[in-house]
Amino acid sequence: MRRLWVWLSASFVAVTLAGVALVMVLSGYQASQAFRHYVLQVEAGMEDTLISQLIDHYKRTGSWDGVEEMFESARVLPGGGRGRGFMYRGGAKLFLADAEGRIVFSGARRPMGEVISSSERRLAIPIEVDGQIVGYLGVVPPGSGIHLPAPAATFLSNLRRAIWQAGLTASLLGIVLGLVLSRVLSAPLARLTAAARAVAAGDLSQRVPERGPEEVAELGRAFNQMIEALARAEELRRNLVADVAHELRTPLTVIQGNLRAILDGVFPLEAREIATIYDETRLLSRLVDDLRELAQAEAGQLPLERRPVALDELIDAAVSGFMPVATEQQVSLMADIAPGLPSVYVDPDRISQVLRNLIGNALRHTPSGGQVTIRARAESSEFVMVSVEDTGSGIAPEDLPYVFERFWRADRSRARDSGGAGLGLAIARHLVEAHGGRIGVESRAGEGAKFWFTLPVAAEA
Repeated sequence: MRRLWVWLSASFVAVTLAGVALVMVLSGYQASQAFRHYVLQVEAGMEDTLISQLIDHYKRTGSWDGVEEMFESARVLPGGGRGRGFMYRGGAKLFLADAEGRIVFSGARRPMGEVISSSERRLAIPIEVDGQIVGYLGVVPPGSGIHLPAPAATFLSNLRRAIWQAGLTASLLGIVLGLVLSRVLSAPLARLTAAARAVAAGDLSQRVPERGPEEVAELGRAFNQMIEALARAEELRRNLVADVAHELRTPLTVIQGNLRAILDGVFPLEAREIATIYDETRLLSRLVDDLRELAQAEAGQLPLERRPVALDELIDAAVSGFMPVATEQQVSLMADIAPGLPSVYVDPDRISQVLRNLIGNALRHTPSGGQVTIRARAESSEFVMVSVEDTGSGIAPEDLPYVFERFWRADRSRARDSGGAGLGLAIARHLVEAHGGRIGVESRAGEGAKFWFTLPVAAEA
């Protein structure tokens, strides 16, 4: 299995070597071609004497007839006999072509009348008479057997060596840089991998540095946020287990104690003792039902039978149901419903459950002489807002973020029969959100609390 840093290093090396090789070949070829042409131009004296002689010859004869004799008279190198082809200063093999590019003289023994190539024409020096090109004087292109003079050949060899040395140096630097960069880029991923393995082993304290390139830093932040979410979920799981165990322990202890007392003959087997045990079993059944319902709501599996419903009727029914409790507690319970309230598209049983949870919660926290008010009004053309306001003890600011958490209770010392298991508000939140609404709370300690939620308006038929 290939590691990322190895793959990155190999890629850097391949790209570097390919780029350097291409630059070396192109620069070497261009430098060699340009230098050869320059040397041959200088050695052949194309700028002055020979060009002038050719122009004078053409002016005298009006053609290139007899130009061979002129080249013979211009030859200066010893050993440049006819058998070796014409060579000028420095060993340059020359050719002369007419205006159409046909060779009329060649020191390299090329056939007369052969048409020179376009590249040869570009490298050749045009010969002009009275503003018109009458011929081309050139040299055999580089690579065609030209022999440069010793100093020029030495210079060209040194130039090639310098290009190769520069290319080798650049390649080595590129390889080193590629290795360093690959390590730098792969190091954060290696740290992330190690942290992920530690998390998989159960260590949720792992965190990775949030530095480096933006993408790497963002990956680190996302990983850390994921670990924090996992840690919160694990804490909630532990709390859930502890809370469920606590909620089950009290009624089970009461049941077990009463049964033991009856078996030991401490308590007689009377209806009063049986009623106490029965009440505790009802509390257990209610807790199990609440947990099942909450699990379904959190999983999005709670069935909803939605239809257009008159919200004021649901509120009136909920208020009527709690009126005996409010009267017993000497708490004023009333509804304030805006006229013309539109119907809502909800499951009436589920929304009645939300109202019961909120009203029951408000009554539990409102002292005698207090007041609980249920208000309803249109928030917009799409939603209706319902609020349950009490004049109880209120909620401390630090507790507000946890109000809708499972098993949360403002007063942890409350018994379950008076304070509830702390699941009602969590269930209410999921039921409202399942209908596409929102739920929230506003409160200050000692000033009462206001729980509110929104519901979608039913579409007009």
